[in-house]
Parts: sequence; structure tokens; C-alpha cells
Amino acid sequence: MPQKDPCQKQACEIQKCLQVNNYMESKCEAVLQEMRKCCAQYAKGRSICCSGFEKEERERKKFKATSE
Repeated sequence: MPQKDPCQKQACEIQKCLQVNNYMESKCEAVLQEMRKCCAQYAKGRSICCSGFEKEERERKKFKATSE
């Protein structure tokens, strides 16, 4: 049986928050931050829910390296 995604709860909270707030990310910053914290706790690829956040982090690092 597949193991439960460790950040699935946070991903669901993001979806609920976005629906309630007409998909305005700025209103869901707290739950987005919780998701980032969860994703940071686990090895890359451990959580399918974190794939978008891992991509965001790679792009942020890439941008930072090119701007220095």
C-alpha cells in the first residue's frame, strides 16, 4: 500500500483557503508558509504535494544566483 503523502494535509488546507478567498493567494499566505515548512522537512521527491514548491525554490535560488 502506498505511503500517505506527509504534506497532504497542508495541501488540502491551501485548496480550502483559496476556494474561500476567491483564489487570492495573498489571503492564504499563512497556509502557504505552513506548506513550505512541511516541504522543507522532507527529502525532495518524498511528497508529491511539494513538487510545485520544490520548483519554486529551485527557481528562486537560480534567480538569486544570476542577480548576484
